[in-house]
Amino acid sequence: MKASARNQFTGTVSEVVIGAVNAEVHISLKGGETIVASITKESVEALAIKEGIEVIALVKAPQIILVTDFGGYKLSARNQLKGTVTQVKLGVVNAEVDIDTASGNKIAVTVTNESVENLGLSKGQSVTAIFKANTVILAVAG
Repeated sequence: MKASARNQFTGTVSEVVIGAVNAEVHISLKGGETIVASITKESVEALAIKEGIEVIALVKAPQIILVTDFGGYKLSARNQLKGTVTQVKLGVVNAEVDIDTASGNKIAVTVTNESVENLGLSKGQSVTAIFKANTVILAVAG
């Protein structure tokens, strides 16, 4: 699939929880990581999303937050993928940070140059990529 969202995670739907308006879709990625998407009930029906089907979860790079030290805090955002920085590409204002997870998923994140400096981001550093379930867009074949 060609899309402007560089983060495209292929996985299998492991659970669908239908609410009155929205649904939670749990996607199992290779290596055991899980992504949760919050989409409308109508989207679940229109895309025929059910347990066992393959989906692609798309997340735009600016929607991802990087954490290097939780300082004992927990976050409400459930999508938290741990990885290692493989590259930091500085621009005029923003930077792209590329991350590999232990299971081989690749993540591209856009942050400000100031954030790169404040977090001390560099190749080989451990980070956690965090994004909310409502920032995930799902795609299915067909």
